Amino acid sequence: MKFCNQCGSPVASRIPEGDDRPRFVCENCEHIHYQNPRVIVGCVPEVDGKILLCKRAIQPRQGYWTLPAGFMENGETSVQGAARETWEEARARVGDQQLYRLFDLPYISQVYMFYRATVVAGEFGVGPESSAVELFAEHEIPWREIAFPVVRDTLKEYFSDRRNDHYPVRVSSITR
Repeated sequence: MKFCNQCGSPVASRIPEGDDRPRFVCENCEHIHYQNPRVIVGCVPEVDGKILLCKRAIQPRQGYWTLPAGFMENGETSVQGAARETWEEARARVGDQQLYRLFDLPYISQVYMFYRATVVAGEFGVGPESSAVELFAEHEIPWREIAFPVVRDTLKEYFSDRRNDHYPVRVSSITR
């Protein structure tokens, strides 16, 4: 960051009074620019025992399969964001959303939240960020073509939990 988004003056990296870490601070108006983690929200959408996956039409990991998910927007709850992303990527409306999986990835300043959900009326389609959307039974999942480790881990845990009909909320951190 080079300039203040409040007044346009240059910013400097320094530790503001009463803080414990460097922040970008405007040299003119003293506005402190906080940079916070990005929250990614999505669903594990199910239809008749199968999971709805999207093939990415965009980078990163274009051409690989993922759960419908994306960045949470200002002014929405995580549940709303997960439902919106599922609609945008898989043209699926979801219901009965229950928090299922949370990953902290501090090395890239991201937090992932996945909700278990059912697809309303079993209807879905290809959204603008997907090149394909398909339902997969566990044995049909293209494991070598899964886009992200958090998606692979979530799917493996989900199928294991489904066998036991017990879905604990899992929280973990991935560090490097």
